[in-house]
Amino acid sequence: MKAHILTITLNPTVDYCTTAPAIIPGPKLRCTEPEIDPGGGGINVARAIKLLGGQSTALVAIGGATGAHLLQLLALEGVPTVAFQGPGETRQSVSVIEQTTGEQYRFVMPGPVWREDDVPRALNSVDQATSDGTLVVLSGSQPPGVAKDFPSILSDHVAGREARLIVDTSGPALFHLVEQPHEALEVLRMDQEEGEELAGRPLPTPTDTARFAAELVEKGVARTVIIARGADGSVLSSGSGSWHSVGAAVPVVSKVGAGDSFVGAFTLALAGDEPVEQCLRFGVAAASAAVMTEATRLCDSETTLELMERCSLIRL
Repeated sequence: MKAHILTITLNPTVDYCTTAPAIIPGPKLRCTEPEIDPGGGGINVARAIKLLGGQSTALVAIGGATGAHLLQLLALEGVPTVAFQGPGETRQSVSVIEQTTGEQYRFVMPGPVWREDDVPRALNSVDQATSDGTLVVLSGSQPPGVAKDFPSILSDHVAGREARLIVDTSGPALFHLVEQPHEALEVLRMDQEEGEELAGRPLPTPTDTARFAAELVEKGVARTVIIARGADGSVLSSGSGSWHSVGAAVPVVSKVGAGDSFVGAFTLALAGDEPVEQCLRFGVAAASAAVMTEATRLCDSETTLELMERCSLIRL
C-alpha cells in the first residue's frame, strides 16, 4: 500500500500564461487569451502526482477572491485539497511568451505578508492532515514574514507524527537547514547553483556534486540529498550510495514546472517503496516530460514512462 502524500503550499498563486507579438516598453501589448492554472510549489507537486496516476492531498493557504478561484481550479483538476485561512489576498503571477522570439517573461508576485500568528495556524493544519507514515512535501517559496527556520519547525511536527518530510526550497530557508541541522529530513532537494553556493566551491562534475551531497548526508542534514544539474540530470546521495541520472534528449518548450514534476514523481515512487535510485530515475523522466509541454501543463504518465526507459542511471 502506498504511503499517504501531503503537499504544503504556503504561498500559492493563480498563474496566467499568455503570448504577445513582442515585449517592448511604451505601447499597450495586445495579448492572447490566457491559460489559467493553479500554481505554487506544493500545488504543482500534487498536480504532477495526479497526472502520473497517483493521489495526494494539497494543503493550501488561501485568501480573498483569488484564493476562492484557486480552489475552483484545483477542484476542476481533481486534486484533493485542504485549505486554511492565510493572510491577505492569494497572489497572482503572469508569464508572457514573445511570439517573435519564443522567449518567456515571468512576473512573479511576492504574496501577502504573514504575521506571527499565521504560522501556528498553518502548523495546526499540518498536524490535522498528517498521520503515521505520511510523506509530507514542503515545496516552493516561503511567503514574506515567515521565518527562515520554518522547515525546521515543521520537521518537529512531522517527526512527532512519525511522518517523513521532503523539502524543496531555496534562499535563507535552505541555508538555515544546512547550517543548523535539526531533525534529519527524509529528502532535501536543491539546484546546482544553490549547491555550489552552499559548498563554497564549483561542482563541475556529477562526482563533485555527489561528494558534496554525501557531505550533507553525513552531517545529518537529510537522509537523502538531491542536487539538480539542469540539462545534466540530477545527482542523489544517501546512506546507501550516490547515483547520477540524465534524461533523454527532448525538445524544450517550457522549463516551467520541471522541478515540481521531478518532486512529484520522486515522491510518488518513494511512497510505493521503490529503491531510491529508481525514484531518482522516475523524477528525471517526469522533469523531461514537463519541459516538452507549454506553460504549466507539467508531465503526463504515458510520456514519463516512455522517457524513463531512455533515462541513464549510473552509480557514482
